[in-house]
Amino acid sequence: MRGRRGDRMTINIQEHMAINVCPGPIRPIRQISDYFPRRGPGPEGGGGGGGGRGCGEAPAHLAPLALAPPAALLGATTPDDGAEVDSYDSDDTTALGTLEFDLLYDQASCTLHCRILRAKGLKPMDFNGLADPYVKLHLLPGACKANKLKTKTQRNTLNPVWNEELTYSGITDDDITHKVLRISVCDEDKLSHNEFIGEIRVPLRRLKPSQKKHFNICLERQAPVRAGLTASFALFDVGRAEGHILLPEGLEQAEQGLGLLEERGRILLSLSYSSRRRGLLVGIVRCAHLAAMDVNGYSDPYVKTYLRPDVDKKSKHKTCVKKKTLNPEFNEEFFYEMELSTLATKTLEVTVWDYDIGKSNDFIGGVSLGPGARGEAQRHWSDCLHQPDEALERWHALTSELPPAAGAYPSA
Repeated sequence: MRGRRGDRMTINIQEHMAINVCPGPIRPIRQISDYFPRRGPGPEGGGGGGGGRGCGEAPAHLAPLALAPPAALLGATTPDDGAEVDSYDSDDTTALGTLEFDLLYDQASCTLHCRILRAKGLKPMDFNGLADPYVKLHLLPGACKANKLKTKTQRNTLNPVWNEELTYSGITDDDITHKVLRISVCDEDKLSHNEFIGEIRVPLRRLKPSQKKHFNICLERQAPVRAGLTASFALFDVGRAEGHILLPEGLEQAEQGLGLLEERGRILLSLSYSSRRRGLLVGIVRCAHLAAMDVNGYSDPYVKTYLRPDVDKKSKHKTCVKKKTLNPEFNEEFFYEMELSTLATKTLEVTVWDYDIGKSNDFIGGVSLGPGARGEAQRHWSDCLHQPDEALERWHALTSELPPAAGAYPSA
């Protein structure tokens, strides 16, 4: 509506919004071909007459197309501003971020100290462009819930700082030679399952006793497992890595298929043959990183010992039950009266159980020490026989193999 000069015009809300949103006329968008030189006959093709433009010239009436750099369009900081750029390269080793941590193997106390310091430039996992990262540790081979350690979760950050120390107990020199530490960074999601970001695998043989080693390594993706994975392939992959090791993801499951035993925790045993009392003194000191058997994520563990062969079935000893723990301390001793020559033909079976009310107790893990044992178990038994009157404490891995005789009394 047109009004007279001097009159104040009234504008309804629709027209007002249209004026604010579209303050000026919309100009047509030029075709992309208008910005490139035309080839061919005619006054604009550059093929006829000296007055025509050259091949490399654009039409005079067209202004050059001004394109803003992608970083400016997104509001990011460019290197010209002198600031650091938070970019995510397409390369796998940089797109996932880096992790900084320290490892220390204390040979005297048989412990492995893992201090998780910080991560930088993690891959965004949430809708807000951030993540809720945490770190979990496993020892390979034989990874299971029993040897999993985990840090706290840092909320809404791609550069988390943890500065947390996670400790494995019962780590022996044999573990340092053959074990691999898997460090995984994951994103916690309360509404669905947690998401994997990246991982690092470090062979423990790179560590020297009582010397802290610092790492700052790029995270890597999980490697897929082929159905025909063999033990020789896995061992070859272990020996091939010099830096952070690259073992196929799911090696634990492959080991189970190859007949290797699952590790269920560690137990610290003390053996001593007493010449004065003429018998074997067995000390059940403590357990560490036991498998959780109850729905609350814990177990109610106790330990049973047998000296096989046991014709009279009088060699069974049992500790008290420790409630709701995966790292129980028992500090109990059992005595077997026996000549040293006879003891050399015996086998000591140690089993750990989870106590349940109203049903059969669950088997957690066990270890056998004797002339037919292997590795550290055989060495511990041999040293006990050759060094009487000396208490020898050693850590032993608990495996998922249930001794045949021990299975006869599951609820005892």
